[in-house]
Amino acid sequence: MDIKLDRSLADLRSWHPDECGLAMALDAIGPRSSMLILREALLYGTRRFELFVERVGVTEAVASARLRQLTEAGLLTRVPYKEPGSRTRYEYVPTDKGRDLTPVMLALLQWGSKHLQPEGAPLAVVDDASEQPVRVGFVAQDGTERTRDDLRIRPTEHARRAARASRARRAAKEAADGTGGAPDGTRG
Repeated sequence: MDIKLDRSLADLRSWHPDECGLAMALDAIGPRSSMLILREALLYGTRRFELFVERVGVTEAVASARLRQLTEAGLLTRVPYKEPGSRTRYEYVPTDKGRDLTPVMLALLQWGSKHLQPEGAPLAVVDDASEQPVRVGFVAQDGTERTRDDLRIRPTEHARRAARASRARRAAKEAADGTGGAPDGTRG
């Protein structure tokens, strides 16, 4: 079953996800190599440039560009370090904003393990204390687990206010233009 859409969203041609959080997140994260850098930083604790190059399998130029992009997006921060006899270098540490992507990364890992590695995944995410497998899922604000069938997408209050303001601006413009606001452009 599909996730349900609120009745106000049922006509897909009547609205457009201009401020889609998913699209904006993909813009902030960038290409596959950026996702793999985030995987390294969030899941495996990689911090140093040369290890990102090695573990992600990209050139130094690509790693540099991706680390810069992820830093500018506020997902990683540069922290200076200096080993004896060497120049100052930087580690890349996830920010709170970056760490908030951990469930996303684990969901992708879980999906890939289930659907793309039927012979068995090489890694499992488990509870540190109990060793029980952990899975990403849907949890309501009250802590109740939900399934996909329990979900509905609806406009937020922010979107409703923006729609009301847009309608008010359109009505004011139509009144000023003398169209009267009738749907067919006639004076109602």
